[in-house]
This record gives sequence, structure tokens and C-alpha cells, in this order.
Amino acid sequence: MASLNPWGKLDEVQNERLMARRKTRKRIAIIAISSIVLVSIIVGAVVGGVSNNKNKTSQNDNVSSTASTIRAVCNLTLYPDSCISSLSPYAAKGNSLKPQDIYKMSIVVALNELSGASDKFFKSENFKDINDPAAAKALETCHELLSLAFDHLNDTLSVAESSLLDAFDDLRTWLSSAATYQQTCIDSFENVTLSKAAGQNFKNSTEYTSNSLALISSLENSITSLGGAIGKRRLMGFGNDQYPSWLSSNDRKLLQKSAAKIKVNVVVARDGSGKYKTIKAALKAAPEKSKKRFVIYVKKGIYKENVRIEKTKWNIMIIGDGKDATIVTGNRNFIDGTPTFQSATFAVFGKGFVARDIGFVNTAGAAKHQAVALMSTADESVFYRCKMEAFQDTLYPHSNRQFYRECDIYGTVDFIFGNSAVVLQNCNIRPRKPMSGQQNTITAQGKVDPNQNTGISIQNCTVKPWGNLTGINTFLGRPWKNYSTTVFMQSNLGGFIHPTGWMPWVGTTAPNTIFYAEYKNIGAGANTKNRVNWKGLKLRLTSKIVSKFTVKPFIQGDKWLPAAGVPFKAGL
Repeated sequence: MASLNPWGKLDEVQNERLMARRKTRKRIAIIAISSIVLVSIIVGAVVGGVSNNKNKTSQNDNVSSTASTIRAVCNLTLYPDSCISSLSPYAAKGNSLKPQDIYKMSIVVALNELSGASDKFFKSENFKDINDPAAAKALETCHELLSLAFDHLNDTLSVAESSLLDAFDDLRTWLSSAATYQQTCIDSFENVTLSKAAGQNFKNSTEYTSNSLALISSLENSITSLGGAIGKRRLMGFGNDQYPSWLSSNDRKLLQKSAAKIKVNVVVARDGSGKYKTIKAALKAAPEKSKKRFVIYVKKGIYKENVRIEKTKWNIMIIGDGKDATIVTGNRNFIDGTPTFQSATFAVFGKGFVARDIGFVNTAGAAKHQAVALMSTADESVFYRCKMEAFQDTLYPHSNRQFYRECDIYGTVDFIFGNSAVVLQNCNIRPRKPMSGQQNTITAQGKVDPNQNTGISIQNCTVKPWGNLTGINTFLGRPWKNYSTTVFMQSNLGGFIHPTGWMPWVGTTAPNTIFYAEYKNIGAGANTKNRVNWKGLKLRLTSKIVSKFTVKPFIQGDKWLPAAGVPFKAGL
């Protein structure tokens, strides 16, 4: 394993990759210019349907027309060449295609490429009798991540075959996650044997997934420009910081009751007073892919176990006796050979997960670098009145849509990181003393594609030190990836925040493609007079733009948070 610097993440390989990706920003201009083309295509597809029946053209004309349509649509992507080359075989069939047909074909292409690349990669001669333990762990991690990518691509294809217009938010979320899984797979091989092999092997599949994401994003934008929210589901309103008006009486009572009085499915207790003594054992009793809430009450105590909510365990709810009373602890970490993605004390994969009044701790210590307390890649997952405590990489909201309310988060380096669409609301963010030579960075957002609907949104939170941080620089964040997106809004920032606010990942600046914003924060650390002079840092945004990063539009929380039974604020 290569030697680590004090940050535990920076290396020349990643720097080169980051610089290489900057070249793609020149292509972004194509999206704005070519959106008119897509609008014309859609109008032509709708209006010209009848006339096509009356005026049949020759096979050659059909092929030429389809090829032109594919070229026009592919020009909206970051990788037009790979888009055209992968979809052109469909033009030879001579069938007239609508943009939504091309989108569906792009998903099939991405699935087929990922399947072939995975088979090739895992059966490669390079990995037979592998002697590098770190590479073997990375291979295991990658295998799981690609399985998740397959699931999400299949989900998008299933929806695409029935109705596109009703599910743009879901489609963009799942495609964004599929791209994130592949990128995390590639990242897991950094600093280990054959670190370049993964990137080369999955180059096409990542590009094809990006193409699909660009197509669905452009399709949504074009339809919106034609007539607004066609086929959009009705959005309901609610008052600030109140339980939604349509929240069922049972769910309201669930919130108001103490954990001991809630009707639960199983009880976990270390002292033997429950049915199970471990959380793992209780999870085995939970049904597969259940559409009903399965509640596990975990009595106070320290549970030394690494817990996984598997992807087939849907709608699990875990309730403790308090974030400082019911605690799950583990010590897996990067230095001892566990990849960051697998180091979490508590890892959530099953959608619809809710945790309340429980603490998640990784006790590995600062010297072990990346050591995650909580990792969630579960869509529509919620954490209410919980604690996440570690040092580097404490909280890992990896992908999909997530919400954190009234949680306490402790850490040092990049301690809130990942590439989900996540809102942290009314939380306490507590930087602590790092290792010698380190500086604190609260966030490290990992957006790799401008079309991903991801980012870290921190609203109405309090940022204050845990312990004495005199002489230690603490920053709001640093850009992990080229399109890193982070917003601090309406929060109380302590005076210990460095005046420049943000720290570069490498060098002295940040890519122009990042999106960082500060909006109506208070406290001594909210003064933006001496902030870094980055093009991607926005300090004077309107409420209209900032509101896009609130619960309702950013994670569509008004549609699914009521069922989770947690209070939330929809907008600014």
C-alpha cells in the first residue's frame, strides 16, 4: 500500500484524474445551445405522428432521419462521441425514433456494457491468485457496488418502459446513483495493485451511464420549457416546522410517544430482556422487500457490532433510547485494510430506512484515517435525533435521497462526504481536534457529473467546536470531485471557521465547475468578507436559487418524509 499523507486521500493519481476531468467542462456549453434542438425534436415527434402515417418515406430516408436524431440528442451529453457510436447501430434498423426511445436504448446500452465490463474485470487474469490484501478488499467492494449499479439501471429501465413523464425525479436520482456506484468502485482501487485497470475497464460504462443521465435531464428540461409540469405528481403544502397536515394520526402518535411505548415488531436488549441481544439477529427476522414499516426497538446499551441493513430489507425503522444511551460501535478503518465504503459501523442499503434516537460511533481514532461511523446509500433514508461520531469520514451519505434532522455529527477531515442528494436540517455539526498536521474540513462532496441531482445541503444547523480548536484551521469544506456541490444556508457558524471559508483539494484553487454557496448564515464565522475568490463560490444568490436545495425540490421530501414520521421544513 502506498504511503499516506496526513489527509489520507490525496495522491498524484487522483490529482491527474481531477485535472483531466476539467477538460469536460468545455462541453457543458453544448447543453444550453442544443436544448433548442431537443425541443424541436420533441415537438416534431408529437406533431408529426399523424403525418408520418400519411407520408411514408423510404428505408434510407428513415435511417438518415434516425441517425440525425441520434446525433442531435447525443450532442447534449458530456460524451457525444461515445453516445453516437453506441446508439448508431439502432439507426440502421430504419425505425423512426422519439427522444424517449433513444433514452431507453441508452439505458440498455449502459446495462450491456456494464455487464460485459464486469465479467471481463472480475475474470481477468490480473486478479487470479492476487497477493495484495488491499486489492482483494477493493475487488470485493467493487463487486458489491456494481451490483447496486445494475439494480439502479434496471429500475430506471423499468420506469422508462411505462412512463417517463411521471418519474423524472426518481430517474435522475437512480441514474445519479448508478454513476456514483461505478465511480466509487474505481476510487476503491486507488493506491492498490492495478489502480489504473478499473478506470480503463469501466470507462465506457461510466460514459454510457452519464449519457443516459444527460438525456433524461435534457428531456425533462425541454418538456418543462414546452409547458411546465406535464404529468408531474401533485405537490402538497405544509407549515414551517410543523407536522404535515396529511400525516396520519398514528404517525403523529409515533412521534409523540417514547420509544418504550411504541408498538414494535421486535426488541433488542443486551441484558436479555428483549427477544434478541444483537441488532444483526433482529434484522434477520425482518421481512424481505416489505412495504410495511418493521420497527426494531433497541434498548439502551453499547452494541459492539458492525451492522448492515441489506438492500432487500425495506422500510426498517430502528428506535433507541437516545443518541447517547443506545450506541452502536465499531472500529473498521482504512489503515488496517478496510476500504472506506466497507468501514462503516452502521451501513444502510435498504430503501425507506428510518433511525431515531440512536448513536453510531467508529472508535478507530484519528490515526486510522478513514473510519466511517454511518454510511447510507438507501434511497429515502431518514436519521432523526441521532449521533454520528468519529474523526475522518464520519458520515457517508453515499448516494440517493437522504434526510438528517436534529442529529449531532462529530469529526475532523471531510467528516460529511459522499454524493447523495442530502439535506441536514437543525443539526449540530461539531468539528473536533484532528491529528497533528491536519486541518478540519467539514464537507467533501463528490459530484462527478453536472447532470447528477446531488449535493450536500446544510440548513438551520449549528456549527461549533467540540473541545479546544485553538490554532487549528477549520473549513466549511473542500471539493472532492470536479462538480462538488455544497450549500450552507440559514445556519449558525462559529467564529473558529477560517476566514477564507473553503479549502482547495489540491493546489491553490478549485475547479470552476464546482457549486458552493453560503446564504443568510449567522454567527462570527458567517462573515464572507475574506472568502476564497473562486468562480464556483456563490455568496449573493437569490432566495429562488437557494430554495432549490431545500427539502421539497431537492430531495422531493414532501412526497416521502411524511410516511417516515419525522418533522421537517420544506423550504427556506
